[in-house]
Amino acid sequence: MPPSTINYQKKLWWLIGISVFSKILLSFFLELGNDEVYYYTYALQPDWNHFDHPPMVGWMIRIFTLNLYWLSALSMRLGSIVCAALTTIVIFESGTLLKNEKAGWIAALLYSLSIYTSIIAGLFILPDSPQLLFFTLSIYVMLNWVIKPHMFTLFGWVLLGLFIGMATLSKVHGLYLWVGFGLYIIFNQVENLKEKNGYIAILFTVLCILPIVYWNFQYDFITYRFHSKRVMHTGISFSNFITELGGEFFYQNPLVYIAVFIALLRTQKVKFQAKSAKAINLLLWLSLPLIFIFWTISLFNATLPHWTGPAFIPLFLLAGVYWASYSRKVIPVLIQWAIVFMILLVTGFVGIIKFYPKQLGSEKLENLGEYNPINDVSGWAYFSDVFKNMVEKDQVDGRMSKQAPIVVHKWFPGGHLLFYTAPKVNARVIAIGALEDVHKFAWLNESQDGIKIGEDAYCVVPSNLPANPSELYGTYFTSIEKPDTIPYITKGVLLRNFYVYRLKGCKLIPASILKPKKEGISLQK
Repeated sequence: MPPSTINYQKKLWWLIGISVFSKILLSFFLELGNDEVYYYTYALQPDWNHFDHPPMVGWMIRIFTLNLYWLSALSMRLGSIVCAALTTIVIFESGTLLKNEKAGWIAALLYSLSIYTSIIAGLFILPDSPQLLFFTLSIYVMLNWVIKPHMFTLFGWVLLGLFIGMATLSKVHGLYLWVGFGLYIIFNQVENLKEKNGYIAILFTVLCILPIVYWNFQYDFITYRFHSKRVMHTGISFSNFITELGGEFFYQNPLVYIAVFIALLRTQKVKFQAKSAKAINLLLWLSLPLIFIFWTISLFNATLPHWTGPAFIPLFLLAGVYWASYSRKVIPVLIQWAIVFMILLVTGFVGIIKFYPKQLGSEKLENLGEYNPINDVSGWAYFSDVFKNMVEKDQVDGRMSKQAPIVVHKWFPGGHLLFYTAPKVNARVIAIGALEDVHKFAWLNESQDGIKIGEDAYCVVPSNLPANPSELYGTYFTSIEKPDTIPYITKGVLLRNFYVYRLKGCKLIPASILKPKKEGISLQK
């Protein structure tokens, strides 16, 4: 069938429909992961910024959970699913602008087959989820400016400033969009540095991020000091660099990565096929420097593979142009294999969780289930139901004080306890520990009653996240009883144990983790 007779828009809607349906279905199979339940705290206590990220993800959770009235794995993830669907449309339109609808279709396919964009940020609820939408919208506006400058108005500049601002309100490296765009202008259209409307766009971005600056001013710019500690290290580590490259390769879907890499090697051919060679230059400036920045950081410090994720969106568009030009198939063979890989990966993972569970992690009793990915998305709903019965019995027997809180020393499993467990027993979750360990829980502490002298508390230690309650809380309680064990067994396989400790008689009230604002806040060493 000639390309001109193929209805790629119809195919796009089928792609989005299948993707959305699959993600909704997955939400019924997969419990919320460590990061997802943590970002629930952003919605529970909205603010202009938070310890580790800007506020956008919390606002999005508020919207899609109907102001926290409807709380479930699906409602928590619904914003991510919607953002991914909208981003797929923007990718398609961007590819169409660059070349034709086939290019847009292939770029949309690559976006939907990338594990990072479709699952990590397109299903799970993370700051990346809204960021990718605004990141892609910003690219679309920039492409319009490059390809159709005669049609670009002040309104377009305002939209660009707002979109980059919203991307930054999701994750701060959204600001790189201005860096990449600026580098493109300097090296390709330097005369446009005189464009006054561009500076108006920058002003709108600044207005968007003023809440972030205001909050950090109040708290001694703690967000940036925290993140700087993660990247400011000395000594070259090639193992970290290899881990970063390997993680990127997997996160992007190996077949998608290869499809993008082939197109990147043939950039000159892509420039010849695109409507504007300058537009391809723009995509490269928006992508490659950001990737190289995180590669460089990985040489000196451990990084996370998804940090480079947004930089692959311009490359999906470049690859869309290439494969639309040099493959006659509606779906090129390499991308067909990417579809097969994605289907096998998702169905295999769900199958292992629900039907054929395996102990993929440690089998040692002291850290049973550690490094088992199944434990990241299962077990907490079951534990919370059993824990509820345990607490109710303790109350009847007079074994624990009424409304005994749950104490945590880290944001994980603090997030799971806050989302799944605490509502079952109407308990407070109180953090006792260092700020760099508890993160947002330090601020949640300030919004609720702290633990009182003589009060009892529970401590929950999953075996895959081993901890010693005596070392963590012995200073604050008269005694700590031996734990009750709640095993999580599914299909006959013991995946992990939950140890429930009863901390008896608070004898010393823990100091506030946050210093008064006027004194500033320091990260403990």
